[in-house]
Amino acid sequence: MAVQIIPFQSSINTCYILKDRGAILIDGAWVNKVSSFSELLGRHGMTPEEIKLIVITHGDFDHVGGTRELKEFTGADIAIHEKDRKNMEEGIFHWPEGVTPWGKVSRAMFKPLLKIKATFAPVKADLVLGDNDQSLEEFGISGKIIYTPGHTLGSVSVLLDSGEAFIGCLIHNKAPFTLKPRLPIYAKDMAMLKRSLKSIIDRGAKILYPGHGKPVPVEKILKYLS
Repeated sequence: MAVQIIPFQSSINTCYILKDRGAILIDGAWVNKVSSFSELLGRHGMTPEEIKLIVITHGDFDHVGGTRELKEFTGADIAIHEKDRKNMEEGIFHWPEGVTPWGKVSRAMFKPLLKIKATFAPVKADLVLGDNDQSLEEFGISGKIIYTPGHTLGSVSVLLDSGEAFIGCLIHNKAPFTLKPRLPIYAKDMAMLKRSLKSIIDRGAKILYPGHGKPVPVEKILKYLS
């Protein structure tokens, strides 16, 4: 049985429910999204308690903002890498530096407003990830969490055995970030990010599911990694 992939649109973010023998959620959305998340579960005949794990791809404000609310709603454990853990557990507004002209301009324009409006409640991690792979078999998903730093130092991805990879902000594929699939416009270390993307592709990724935008075949990203 193939893993069912259910996108959860949260403002400009896309989170993902993965359902097979069990179910997990990738990323914690923006704040105040429990109602829309509940409606999505209902449309797919799911209950909140079916979600056993929330995997945070990285500790930026738009990926962790609603995590506490979703944990309280589902009872799920939260997994995040140790290097991004502090942002979530202390409610720290984090946004990597711009690495393109538009990235630098847009960050300077929007950061003051978002820093005020994007406050969120901190929440403790239940599963603190390191640099080694973390199997998802115990949660009923045939895949693993792998360490893919670059956008942030604690970025992780979920790679399914079937080749789907849920990669947070290792690429962007949505306005106002980009108009086509490409490397992100914000990052901590672009050289590290490229190595992470190459690694996940070498390990069998076929389709990349970004946190902003629609899925992308890996072939559309290869030209940016040379």
